[in-house]
Amino acid sequence: MSNQAVSRPTRVAQEVRRTIAQLIVQEVKDPRFQNISITDCKISKDLSVAKIHFALMGFNENDPEVADALAALEKAQGFFRSEIGKRLRLRIVPHIRFYYDNIPEHAQHMEDLINKALNT
Repeated sequence: MSNQAVSRPTRVAQEVRRTIAQLIVQEVKDPRFQNISITDCKISKDLSVAKIHFALMGFNENDPEVADALAALEKAQGFFRSEIGKRLRLRIVPHIRFYYDNIPEHAQHMEDLINKALNT
């Protein structure tokens, strides 16, 4: 697939996801970011809103650590936006919204069920 076949919002979403993941690993010192993994980024066609999905390894959506991680991400939103603006040189820097992604959690549960069925 050539670069031209991929839409601009898709390319920007990939770069925003990569940038935020990099910032979490390299720049942010808050311990609540320790187990966060950025799983996906979807961006509106006009590039004004980025929906960032994250997972928290070892926790499920009802654990208080997930709410703490979401609060930390939302608190760092301004920092993320300014860094995205600098690094990606976007004319319009998207507003960032964070969402907990429970797909890894469900995938692990399904894998456990399959293994249990195979072993019985």
